[in-house]
Amino acid sequence: MRKLSTVFVLLVILVGCKQQPSEETYQWQLPNEFPTPIVPVDNPMSQAKVTLGRHLFYDKNLSANQQQSCASCHQQQYAFGENIAHSTGSTGQPHRRNAQSLINVGYNKTYTWAHDQLTTLEAQILIPLFGEQPIEMGVTGHEEIILKRFNTAMYNGLVKDAFGDKELTFDRIVKALASFNRSLISLGSPFDKYAYQMQNNVLTKQQLRGMSLFFSERLECHHCHGGFNFTQSTSHQKQQLDLRAFHNTGLYNTAGKYSYPTDDTGLYEITGNERDIGRFRAPTLRNIELTAPYMHDGSIKTLSEVIDFYAAGGRQILTGEHQGDGRNNRLKSQFVKGFELTAKQKEELLDFLSTLTDKDFINNPEFSNPFSTP
Repeated sequence: MRKLSTVFVLLVILVGCKQQPSEETYQWQLPNEFPTPIVPVDNPMSQAKVTLGRHLFYDKNLSANQQQSCASCHQQQYAFGENIAHSTGSTGQPHRRNAQSLINVGYNKTYTWAHDQLTTLEAQILIPLFGEQPIEMGVTGHEEIILKRFNTAMYNGLVKDAFGDKELTFDRIVKALASFNRSLISLGSPFDKYAYQMQNNVLTKQQLRGMSLFFSERLECHHCHGGFNFTQSTSHQKQQLDLRAFHNTGLYNTAGKYSYPTDDTGLYEITGNERDIGRFRAPTLRNIELTAPYMHDGSIKTLSEVIDFYAAGGRQILTGEHQGDGRNNRLKSQFVKGFELTAKQKEELLDFLSTLTDKDFINNPEFSNPFSTP
């Protein structure tokens, strides 16, 4: 099991810190049809906090060696994900998992790929900042020198606007980053215009046929990627479902005790329950065509191959250290049964998934690097 004790000790410390409440009401950029994300009472949204968080998100001074920012692994052009299989930390240490997109992350019920007890952005943000297995931003042991870097006229003004005085602490850094992350709302795709704004001519007949396939009982896609955010892992002010949105999809079936690569056994690392071996959170499918490679370890390169994988009911690996037939994994989800598609139907399904791309979101200047020159 990965050691997160340092992170959770820090969480307890930070939660106990006092903060002046913001008096400014944040204006959510939400279409009328959509609910508001849940916001912790001790970290109310404000535009000033979002602005501060945006600057911190793009600032490499937040890493100990000034080599990496949050945006290094969460890039706007890839819907705040990354186009490589595994991320690399500021010291060059590789991560074992694929960087998740931050699309609509404020609606998440849980955070990271496989942690059912990590339920707030504030808690999740501590991991890349302070975590040591692996080192990402490398803040631990360098807190004082990092904070001194932000003692500038610009940051003093941003912090004062957000919190009432110019003192910057890691409690405030975490809260500002969480606020910026919650502002990353993507609900303007062609699918949204069709389904929620009743613009009937937005989707083609081929895309509509693909949509019918997606929501069919034959393919089962919607059971794990359902709701307005196309994932079971969703929580908002009108709904707080206690769904256990973690699934073993038959990606592996290795020899030995775990039937899964021992360097990442998924939710089992947190719960110790053998039924959780190989179970990972179903991510949102919004902007999915922008977030390749796919799966928790980035082991499937294209969206076309993802469809082939689910059509087969899992993955068979014929050679190498992970050899085995995932289709026969005893813990595989009941929804990964396999199905048949013609070449035309596969094209229709892919075409439908492309309607989940929100081009305004990935080009929105309010989410872009504030340090870039126009």
